[in-house]
Amino acid sequence: MLKAEVLTSGVDMDKDIQSVCGCDLMSDVLAFTRANTLLLTGLTSVQVVRTAEMVELTGIVFVRGKRPSAEVIRLAEETNLPLLSTNYPLYETAGLLYEAGLRGCSQLGEG
Repeated sequence: MLKAEVLTSGVDMDKDIQSVCGCDLMSDVLAFTRANTLLLTGLTSVQVVRTAEMVELTGIVFVRGKRPSAEVIRLAEETNLPLLSTNYPLYETAGLLYEAGLRGCSQLGEG
C-alpha cells in the first residue's frame, strides 16, 4: 500500500498500531500523540527518534522519499523502533493509511 522501504534491521515489525499522526513539529508529537502511534514525518533528525522513544511510538514512516542518516537508523535499531521510507507525500500517505482503517489520534475511542 505505501510501497515503503524498511530502513531498520533486527527490530520488531509486528507492533500494534492504534493510531497515525502526520507531523513535522516534535513539540506537537509530544503534545498530541499517544503510545502505539505511527508517526508520518519529513524530518530525519535524531530528535525524531528521541521523541518517538519518549512517547512510545510504534514506528516512523519518512515521507517524500526522505532517508535519515546512518546514526539515526542505528539509534532506532538500538531502541527497537521500525523506520520506513515512502515516496508518497505526507497527505497521500495519511490518506492511504486512513483508507486501510487506521485512524488519527483525535479519533481514538470513537466507534
